[in-house]
Amino acid sequence: MTKSPHAAQTPPQQSATFDDYTLAEIRRAAATGIYDIRGGGAKRKVPHFDDLVVLGASMSRYPLEGYRERCDTDVMLGTRYAGKPIHLKIPITIAGMSFGSLSGAAKEALGRGASLAGTSTTTGDGGMTDEERGHSERLVYQLLPSRYGMNPRDLRRADAIEVVIGQGAKPGGGGMLLGQKISARVAGMRTLPEGIDQRSACRHPDWTGPDDLAIKIAELREITDWQKPIFIKVGASRPYYDTALAVKAGADVVVLDGMQGGTAATQAVFIEHVGIPTLAAIRPAVKALQDLGMHREVQLVVSGGIRNGADVAKALALGADAVSIGSAALVALGDNDPRWEAEYQALGTTAGAYDDWHEGRDPAGITTQDPELMKRLDPVAAGRRLANYLKVMTMEAQTIARACGHNHVHNLEPEDLCALTIEAAAMAGVPLAGTNWIPGADRS
Repeated sequence: MTKSPHAAQTPPQQSATFDDYTLAEIRRAAATGIYDIRGGGAKRKVPHFDDLVVLGASMSRYPLEGYRERCDTDVMLGTRYAGKPIHLKIPITIAGMSFGSLSGAAKEALGRGASLAGTSTTTGDGGMTDEERGHSERLVYQLLPSRYGMNPRDLRRADAIEVVIGQGAKPGGGGMLLGQKISARVAGMRTLPEGIDQRSACRHPDWTGPDDLAIKIAELREITDWQKPIFIKVGASRPYYDTALAVKAGADVVVLDGMQGGTAATQAVFIEHVGIPTLAAIRPAVKALQDLGMHREVQLVVSGGIRNGADVAKALALGADAVSIGSAALVALGDNDPRWEAEYQALGTTAGAYDDWHEGRDPAGITTQDPELMKRLDPVAAGRRLANYLKVMTMEAQTIARACGHNHVHNLEPEDLCALTIEAAAMAGVPLAGTNWIPGADRS
């Protein structure tokens, strides 16, 4: 019997496993034989701060009145050993992003914006530029496995030193800077040949474990006369043990970067499949500090996907002392701005999705070393935009803290939160909304 062409048919169904993006990536890999490189952080949806809600005051708590009652936001970083800890007016810092990955104007803009807001910025791989040091009231100098641009003079010029063990976008992996972004200036700072692809090392060349790290930290303290705080930055993979080992090695501050944290360029498979979400990393790190009797004595800075004041408030409530932003800061400067949509389209992408920062063709003039493109970014105006953004984030966090009855954002606590999903409740260690159940908690 012949089936009628007009008979009802089940519509075609696409596989959830083999969706359009996956099929396209298989075809690309088959055609080229190379893995995909891109920038940014994980793009797939993972449990995040949006899966938590804040329990504002009602009868059982007494809220503070609007903008009339004080709610402080300052934080001290490096109080454990450093002679000169960093005092920040707000609990939001700018993450490490290198000159080379970013243009000189972008680094200047980050310094200007951070200084206007009363916070710090961070150098990134590739050394310290005069623009950045000159416009940053508080500058953290990153010591990375590559040692690009590293010298004792700049260690002493910095306000703190951050030893980078790993990054949230690529824990266990090194960074990339392709030849088209290795300008004469970048090459000179990094002692590299101009125009040749560069791949940073994935581990430090002069130590292999926490015992060696303790020796390295002692060296850094000697170089800086015990004045500068020493940060240790880790990608979120095993946050309890990594935090504990950083503390035992002598760190003043632990920087914990979740998988939503961005990068200039690395293998896409790294970005999407290595590391754990920021939300899942905070409580184990806090527990390590508490178990060692070091919570608040060694400060915890959390980064990876921080976007607004609600994210800040929730991270602080879970036990962080401050947060750090990278991708959001670039957007505030002008990255992925719709005003350049026609040029993004010409590059085969669109505003909001552009992540080929390694190509050095950024229409916004931020992630490029092209002289003509760099002229598009006004560092003064961009710095003001960043300062405005930081101000809004801070006011949002204050608003939430006041609503919970707190006169300092650091008084936020896990009891101010509940979760909307079982996964978020288990990761954050707070009850599922409408219950007193914390999945995975010891019920013995």
